[in-house]
Amino acid sequence: MSIGDLAKKLDNHPALGLDLLRIYIGIALFVRGATYIAHPEALVEYMKDSQLWVTPLVISHYVVAAHVAGGILLALGLATRAAALAQLPVLIGAVFVVHWREGLLSAGQSLELSALVLALLLVISAFGAGEFSLDHVLAKSLRANQRSEEQALRPLELH
Repeated sequence: MSIGDLAKKLDNHPALGLDLLRIYIGIALFVRGATYIAHPEALVEYMKDSQLWVTPLVISHYVVAAHVAGGILLALGLATRAAALAQLPVLIGAVFVVHWREGLLSAGQSLELSALVLALLLVISAFGAGEFSLDHVLAKSLRANQRSEEQALRPLELH
C-alpha cells in the first residue's frame, strides 16, 4: 500500500485521528494510575509539594481511580465524555496547583505535558468518542433496536 492509498483511506475516516488520540490518552492515564499504585510515594510527593488543605489521602485515591478506571474507559471509548470529565479535576490540579510554579521551561516538562493532556481531555469531553469506540457501537445498536421496535408496533398496512 502506498502513502497515497493510505491518505485516501484516511480521508474517508477523518475522525480516526481523534479516536487514536483518545485511545493513547486513555492508555497513558491508565499507566500513570498504575504507576501511582506501584509507587504511591510519587503521588504523595506531589500532594506534599502542593500544600493543599484537603486531605492528600482523599485526593490520591480519586487520582488513582480516575486514571485507572477513566483510562480504561477512554481507551475503549465507553462512557467517553464521563471518563474525560472525571479526569478534568485531576489535570486542572496538576497544571495549576502542582506544576504551575515549575514554569514552561523546566527540565521535566511536566507543566507542558499536563496542559496538553488537559486540552485533549477538554476536546474529548466536547466531542465524545469517535466512530471507533464502544459508545459508537452501542449507540448504533440502540438505534437499530429502536427502529425494529417501531416497525413491530406499526399496524399492518393493507395493500
